[in-house]
Amino acid sequence: MQPFNDMKAEHIITFYCMLKDNTGVLSSVLSVFATSGANILTINQSIPTNGCAAVTISAETSGLAETLEKLMADVAAVDGVVRVEVLAG
Repeated sequence: MQPFNDMKAEHIITFYCMLKDNTGVLSSVLSVFATSGANILTINQSIPTNGCAAVTISAETSGLAETLEKLMADVAAVDGVVRVEVLAG
């Protein structure tokens, strides 16, 4: 086990996504994260209003097989993703 001060907190990034309330959109987004090598830590989703739901995803990104910009572009390209941005990290 790593000492607390050695943990790489800078590799934990929180993403904000606005997703259309369509079947399979969140699943497709999570698949993009898995394919990229990111390790999802938390997922929080609001109740959909006006056909969209806000989702925050915190992920440990030290194992990314691609750039953060590519990950975000791949998420943004998923059908049903209205917006994606980095909240913290």
